[in-house]
Amino acid sequence: MIIEGPAFILGDHVSADAIHPSRYLYDAYDAEGLARHAFEGIIDDFASRARGVVIVAGVNFGCGSSREQAVMALKYAGVKAIIAKSFARTFYRNAIAHAVPVLECPGAASVVKQGDKVSIDLETGRISYPCGDLSAHGFPEEVRAIIEAGGLLPYAKRLLADQTR
Repeated sequence: MIIEGPAFILGDHVSADAIHPSRYLYDAYDAEGLARHAFEGIIDDFASRARGVVIVAGVNFGCGSSREQAVMALKYAGVKAIIAKSFARTFYRNAIAHAVPVLECPGAASVVKQGDKVSIDLETGRISYPCGDLSAHGFPEEVRAIIEAGGLLPYAKRLLADQTR
């Protein structure tokens, strides 16, 4: 599976609260509401600017609160994937569960520029950008299947349906 999109550059320590402010935890459950509040007060009109992008960031992406709304807000805003030097473990797990590919690639943040076309091969982990290629770990077949299914829940439902046939 190949994912492509323009790079949207962010820095280090992007917190879950920056991605999805805690004041909306109990009143923004639908896709539109989650997307609308992504990076509210930090990045003007992020939801309309993020459609189809690949976020490239520094260390500790998704740190802080372990809320899955942060991942969902990015997904519903249209973010295709996230490449970072490192991720908060809970954010990483939530991203896979919601079919948002996340790749650790320490060199990406220092060489990929805003708007660069980025191509990611989820099987091999190869990340291509205008000036060359970078390497990350690819995803095992089972994780790619979760992403291709649209998340862990649709994947599990498909497995159960297959077993009952």
